Amino acid sequence: MRRLLVLAGVILACIASAQTVVVGSKKFTESYVLGEIAKKVIADAGLLVDHKQGMGNTSIVWGALSGGSIDAYAEYTGTLAEEILKKPGLSLEEIRAQLDLQGIGVSGELGFNNTYALVMKRSRAAELGITKISDLKNHPELKAGPTHEFLDRADGWKKVMANYGIELADVKGIEHGLGYSGLNAGEIDIKDCYSTDAEIAKYDLTVLQDDRHFFPTYMAVWVYRKTLDPKAVKALESVVGTIDEGFMSRLNERADETKDYSAAAAMYFSEVSGKQVKVEQESLTQKILGWTLEHLYLVGISLLLAVLFGVPLGIIASHPGRLSGFILGGTGVIQTIPSLALLALLVPIPFFGITERTAIMALFLYSLLPIVRNTAIGISTIPQPLRESAEALGLEPGACLRKVYLPLAMPTILAGIKTSAVICVGTATLAALIGAGGLGEPIISGLSLNDNATVLQGAIPAAVLAIVVQLLFDVLERAVVPRGLRKH
Repeated sequence: MRRLLVLAGVILACIASAQTVVVGSKKFTESYVLGEIAKKVIADAGLLVDHKQGMGNTSIVWGALSGGSIDAYAEYTGTLAEEILKKPGLSLEEIRAQLDLQGIGVSGELGFNNTYALVMKRSRAAELGITKISDLKNHPELKAGPTHEFLDRADGWKKVMANYGIELADVKGIEHGLGYSGLNAGEIDIKDCYSTDAEIAKYDLTVLQDDRHFFPTYMAVWVYRKTLDPKAVKALESVVGTIDEGFMSRLNERADETKDYSAAAAMYFSEVSGKQVKVEQESLTQKILGWTLEHLYLVGISLLLAVLFGVPLGIIASHPGRLSGFILGGTGVIQTIPSLALLALLVPIPFFGITERTAIMALFLYSLLPIVRNTAIGISTIPQPLRESAEALGLEPGACLRKVYLPLAMPTILAGIKTSAVICVGTATLAALIGAGGLGEPIISGLSLNDNATVLQGAIPAAVLAIVVQLLFDVLERAVVPRGLRKH
């Protein structure tokens, strides 16, 4: 008995020691690159590590760290002070002391300041004689395309415009990578940027001088949970002071050129060590297979829940009355909520947060309407003579439902489930925004890199998966529905 207890203790200790460290990153190139660097140094320390790429904006990634869904990520001192602590002007030591109370540790500075800035195409700025932000006061006709997060940040677009007394009539939020394409194409005149963005040189942009010194310092640091393995913390601290602004810009350029964040991380280790270093990475086939399996998991669980709840709700809704109206109306209202908004609404709720549970719940809610509606319609439209025949045979209500009504309504019910499945496959790509994985990961990554090929790595398998799901349901219908009841 004692030996069994010792063995169990050893097994539990091994499981605990094998716990995976989860590194997160935001939805822009530099954050992806730093996440890959963190993944490599932690792995070299002998720990299992996973990198959840492109989880979203600051509030999402910070929420994941605070809630324990991730263990560490790269952040900036200006963002920590202005956006998270809401106390502008704090020093690094003051930030560290404040976050220590929340169980969050802060590393030393990585070595570079990635401040916000405003950029214009160089030729356009020269044409209008604009060199600094205050010059924009004389050009209210300019079109602006700031990123969505920057648009509403405490240190973002609105505060910049108010500080400088600038009013631009045409301002629309645009995804960071797509904004650069719009700027290059002349569809917008000005946008925000990070001062180390590779696109500044790539598109020949000019950074407008912050002549009122509005933007604070944004020194890059690691933030991590205080419960993180000390070996992982030490590994992260090894990066402190090794990256200056020029080096970070070159790493971003490398990621942009190769469309591969791990290649940029390999460049970092090679230059720091002076030796050629290769960062291990999965093949494209392995990546797509992994994303697809994650996608199928999310879709499968959420669809199963939708069937288990949707069919009974549809049966209830098939009987006219207030309850029927409430069920159909409620599921219909859920369907009108934008999928991204539904994810955002679920994140603050206890038990959900930045986890797979949130994505599954959102997909489950989105899948209900077609199943509930088709079940209700399939049963309620059964001809009255057939109902009377079932009753004449002496079948009890439960037996009528199981042996007559559901088999007759099965083609319509399966059509609803098939519709839900296809919708679910497409909507599940948004799960990547909260680090839940799936085929949305390459799509979001491709948007950050402004690379259509990377976007297609997720979009094409998702489209194929939707077609395969539809075909499988066609086969299922032929297997379970009698020939005379099939719709085709």
